[in-house]
Amino acid sequence: MAFKVVVSDKAISHQIEVEDGKELNGLVIGDEFDGSIVGLDGYTLKITGGSDKNGFTMKKDVSGTRRIKSLLSGGVGYKPIGKGVKRRKTVRGNTIAEDIVQINTVVVSAGSKPIAEILGADEEEEE
Repeated sequence: MAFKVVVSDKAISHQIEVEDGKELNGLVIGDEFDGSIVGLDGYTLKITGGSDKNGFTMKKDVSGTRRIKSLLSGGVGYKPIGKGVKRRKTVRGNTIAEDIVQINTVVVSAGSKPIAEILGADEEEEE
């Protein structure tokens, strides 16, 4: 299963496609993992969220890989129009499974090379 891993480093975000993401299955929002899994040697990444194949967002306080309908008054998955407005929305659990297609991460510790240089070198080889 191919994942799209979005890596945010301060104000810049990079998108990386990972063909074999089996090492990421079972990780939970808030977990840290080695960046070499996604091709960023020397980096440590922290999972901040994601979305599944149908576009439902992962929510940190829903445990497991299940999909539920939850009454939300704001936060991840729903932005209310007015004060006190609540709505029942579908959200995904906080654990990465095969249904997840996008994973959002943030850099915890950086490697020796900048991310743009690592990814730029890969793009030049493809051309």
